[in-house]
Amino acid sequence: MGLFKSAFAAIKRGLQKTAEVLGRGLRNLLRGRQLSEELIDEIERRLIAADVGVKATREIIAALRADYRAGTIQKGDEALEFLKRQLKARWSEEDRRLANAATKPTVILVVGVNGAGKTTSVAKIAKSLRDEGRTVLLAAADTFRAGAVAQLTIWAERLGVDLVKGAQNADPAAVAFDACDAAIARKVDVLLIDTAGRLHTQDHLMRQLTKIRSVVQKKIPTAPHETLLVLDATSGQNAIEQARIFKEAAVVTGIFLAKLDGTAKGGIVVAIRDTLDVPVKLVGVGERPEDVEPFDPDRFVEAMFEEEDVG
Repeated sequence: MGLFKSAFAAIKRGLQKTAEVLGRGLRNLLRGRQLSEELIDEIERRLIAADVGVKATREIIAALRADYRAGTIQKGDEALEFLKRQLKARWSEEDRRLANAATKPTVILVVGVNGAGKTTSVAKIAKSLRDEGRTVLLAAADTFRAGAVAQLTIWAERLGVDLVKGAQNADPAAVAFDACDAAIARKVDVLLIDTAGRLHTQDHLMRQLTKIRSVVQKKIPTAPHETLLVLDATSGQNAIEQARIFKEAAVVTGIFLAKLDGTAKGGIVVAIRDTLDVPVKLVGVGERPEDVEPFDPDRFVEAMFEEEDVG
């Protein structure tokens, strides 16, 4: 599914807080200076502060120390380029595009905890799909929270897309089933299902999520074709634990990392890559429905180290 044309300027805007801590902070620290063991210790602290993660930080710093002691890296500017190369190398080549079913509709299940920005993320995906000329149907399967249905209803009206919803406290799986019926009947390209913002510690809610998947598969055997987990970048390392639990219950195929513009811990994408075998596919870089970008590791790392503010 060839959606979301990556705009480097948007990524840079979304990562300004991270760049202040990591990129500009390290540039000010290292530029024009000779590298030293003490400076390497400070680099390590900066990587941890950006939530790059203990595993990645230790490995990167160990490699930097080895090169410094071998005499191959002696200057601060060289260390900056080394860090960028090391971070970029942590991602393998993989398909980060959203799934596209051979037969309509493509069903995308969106999951995540309350407050992660899940419903807004659904709207962002819907807008990007519509902008590419695809037809979209939304399903409000978060029936336990009236505000969630109301929010998605408003988004559907703003974006000009149809919505399937049920009564408050209705069975979410029944709403998902009805939405599958409607998507097939209307021959839409993509069905986006917004699920309840279930807490990963609540087993009965996780079972409900498993039930939704089963019901969807009964109607469309190959579905869901994509299960996106929305994680709040501002929650840092807690997001990784959420991802572990959801991966078990929902067979997560991709991550939508939301609220990157609200945190200086954009390095969390590195920690996610190191601890989970799930690709980050999309990143939220603002509040507007158009503020979503595909995740591109090279561009992302460059933005983390960006020197100038983006207006």
